[in-house]
Order: sequence, then C-alpha cells, then structure tokens
Amino acid sequence: MESQINTKEEFRKWYGVLLLPIAILLTNFASSSPDFIEKYYSNGIYPIIGQCLSNITGILPISVAEMGVIFIVVFFVYLVINTIIKLIRYEHKSKVLINFVRKIVLFISIGYFIFVIIWGLNYYRLPFSQIANLSTHEATVNKLSNLCESLILQANELRNEVKEDKNGVMQIPKGHIDVLERANKGYEILENIYPELRGKYGRAKPVVFSKAMSYAGITGIYFPFTAEANVNKDRTDVLLPATTCHEMAHQRGFAREDEANYIAYLTCKYHPDTDFRYSGIILALIHSMGKLYEYDIDAYEQLKSSYSEGVIRDLQDNSNYWKRFSGPIDRVSTNINNTYLKLNKQKDGVHSYGRMVDLLIAEYSK
Repeated sequence: MESQINTKEEFRKWYGVLLLPIAILLTNFASSSPDFIEKYYSNGIYPIIGQCLSNITGILPISVAEMGVIFIVVFFVYLVINTIIKLIRYEHKSKVLINFVRKIVLFISIGYFIFVIIWGLNYYRLPFSQIANLSTHEATVNKLSNLCESLILQANELRNEVKEDKNGVMQIPKGHIDVLERANKGYEILENIYPELRGKYGRAKPVVFSKAMSYAGITGIYFPFTAEANVNKDRTDVLLPATTCHEMAHQRGFAREDEANYIAYLTCKYHPDTDFRYSGIILALIHSMGKLYEYDIDAYEQLKSSYSEGVIRDLQDNSNYWKRFSGPIDRVSTNINNTYLKLNKQKDGVHSYGRMVDLLIAEYSK
C-alpha cells in the first residue's frame, strides 16, 4: 500500500510534463487555422494579455525580462552545482539524476505552454501582407532595382536633416532614452491605417548588459513573459529607432521577423521626427540592397555609388561596430535564433528576414 502511494506521488510530480504535448497540439491546430487565430487570438485574447502584462511591467523603468533571465541563469547554475554535490554525497545517484531531469523537463514544458498561450500563437495569424492588402507575388529584378533606387533617393534626402557627431556620423543628441520615449508616435499614427497595431503598451526598455547582447549579435529582443520590448542601447544610432519599432511590433502581436521589420519601417516612415524616418529607410535599404546583391551585382554596385557621403559614413560606422563583436558567441547565438524560428514554423530560419523585401516591393508597386 505504501509503495502504491509513493508511486502515485512520484507520478504526480510529472503531471506538468503533459503541458508540452498540449502546447504542441495547440500550435498544430493554430497552424491550420490562421483565420481563427487572427480573429479570436491575435485580435481578441492576446491584446488583453499583452497590454495587461506590458502595463504592469512598464511601471518599472528597468527591464524585468533582463532581471528574470539573470535569475534563471543563476538558478540553473545553482541547480547544477547542487545536483553534483548530491551525486557525490548520496548513494541513490539514479534518484538524484532523475530528480534533476524532472525539474528541467518540467521547466521546459511549463515554460513552453505559457509561451504559446500568452504570445506564441501569434506566429500562426494571417500574414501581414493579407492584412495590409499587399500582393507579395514574385517580382522582377528590375522592380527590386527600382525599389532600391527610390529608397536611396529618400535616404540621401533625409540624411541632410539629421544631426551628426564630430566624425560626421548620424547622432541622436539626447541618446537612447529619448528614442525609446518617442518611438510610440509612429504607432499612434499608423494605427489609424492598421487597427491591428492599436493598443496601450509600456514603452521599450534599454538593456543594462547591452554589450553582452552585441557579442551575441542581438540588436533587441521581445520577452513575451513580461511583454517587454528590450533594446540594445550600445549599438550605433542609425538603426536604433528602427530596432525599437521592430521590438514594439512583436509587442503588438506580430511575431514573424520579416513582418516586424516591415512594420518597423512603416512606423518610422509615418513618424513625425526625421531621425526615425531616416532610420526606417536605412533599414529597408539595407535589406533591399542585400537582396539585389544576390541577383544583380552590377546593378547593386551602380546604385551603391549613388549613396550620399553621409549615408556611406553611417552604414560604414554600423558595419564597423558589428565587426568588433563578430566571433564564436555571435555564431552560436545565430544558430540558436535560427533553431527557434524554425521551431515556430518560420522554415527559412534567419533567412526569413529577407522576405521583408517582398512586402517593400509590394508596397512600392502598389
């Protein structure tokens, strides 16, 4: 009788693992029902969850997500050390190992289930191209070239209106905090065109350990468990506004990276301040010219020669910054991000960022 009770107690300890297959079933259902997810989750349940979480965590000026990640890392290290000590001291080593594995599996199962419920189902909503009524069929290289030419003209014109530092590189005089405080202005205007972007969310937050993010090649990160848009404040100014708007797009329930990039471009484009408009155009230009380089190097080189001196300095400064952090940590981080995107049905992995260009071409053609 006692052994049966003990068996039941042991079994109960594993109940939480059942949340993993439930979460997987939910994502499988969601992937085959984008209209349902769009109507009842992305425009129904999620905005309530996201705004509640965001406004609660938004009370604090620091990133709750960053504190949470630090706590998890410290706790995991403690758990590993504690397990090693028990393996050395106790005779029943198999029980110690099983207990350790159980805790890890439970953490993953519960964590993934919560992730899916509070944000992850947004990966399966309708494409933004459909929401925005943009036709993203295959386009000719000539259309791509024309798009790049248009973006270059806009970038050159806007570059004349932004501030520079002593090295002639774009500078936002009041720094990253000023950017984070002004970022919502673009959304306030754009939500009148796309109601799906409406909502009162906490402002984006700077990450204290931004230098560590740079080593990992991360410009920003949305943390769904706290509904916070976290931004690497250490990076160059030229793309800081666009990066902030990108993470805020995730905050509003647009999970796909290519769509978050396009929404960031749009919100910057409609922003009343020149530095945001310039940053959005540069984001679009980098992605579009990168795609043109793959298909027509001659056209790429010809168009690149029409960059203004200011644009060239800004892009070179941004490139030089990231070269400083290129290394094994950056490569590991990219591989982890690639795996994460594929697990959430973004089959192209990190290459899905390039599909932003399809939306840009569609908008340009329209």
